[in-house]
Amino acid sequence: MLSGTLSARAYSFFDTLVWIACLNLLWIAFALLGLGVFGAGPATATAQLMVRKRCTGDAPPLLRGFAAGYFRNFAGANALSLPILAVAAALALNWNYFSSGRGLFPQLMAAGVFVLSLFLAGTACYVFPMYARYELRLRQYLLMSSRFAVRHLAGTAILLFVSAAVVYASSWFPGLIPFFSIGAWLYLTGWLCDRFFAANDQSVTAAGERAATAGLQRAASG
Repeated sequence: MLSGTLSARAYSFFDTLVWIACLNLLWIAFALLGLGVFGAGPATATAQLMVRKRCTGDAPPLLRGFAAGYFRNFAGANALSLPILAVAAALALNWNYFSSGRGLFPQLMAAGVFVLSLFLAGTACYVFPMYARYELRLRQYLLMSSRFAVRHLAGTAILLFVSAAVVYASSWFPGLIPFFSIGAWLYLTGWLCDRFFAANDQSVTAAGERAATAGLQRAASG
């Protein structure tokens, strides 16, 4: 029994690694198909949809599902990703300008840009997992992701830590990038966000039930 359990866990682990590697290659291929800037958003959105389906045990064939999802979500995903990329580029330019300056004011501005960059990175970690889980208007994804990042600081810190760890590992072992780095980041952040969203949904539902119960009690006592 123990040997069978270990074999099943080993199979699941290596199956997940292979799936992550395939996801990594598909993300790169479809991001390049959209010339990078216009392909990164749809590729990320589709990857998170695939991660979400795998987490729920309803994973379609990866290549066919990825291709269909990429073209289906091309316009909507770009509407989400392009503003994030534009703000990220503006923050990078401001960081380069202020961090090289001397004096108190440039250093304070550089610190402010750094804090805003962390906030943007935290928000970006939530956007496409939220897109994969909920049906909202496009502008609501950015608003809700930013609110979630602020209200759930512990989860945001975990996502930023995972992102930093992937970047650090990739800087030491660049060979990971074409095969695992992007796919691992997508899978880990998608899996974590799915847990965070599920816990939040449960707490909101529980709060609603408590409010309804309190309302009934007040009505009965009145």
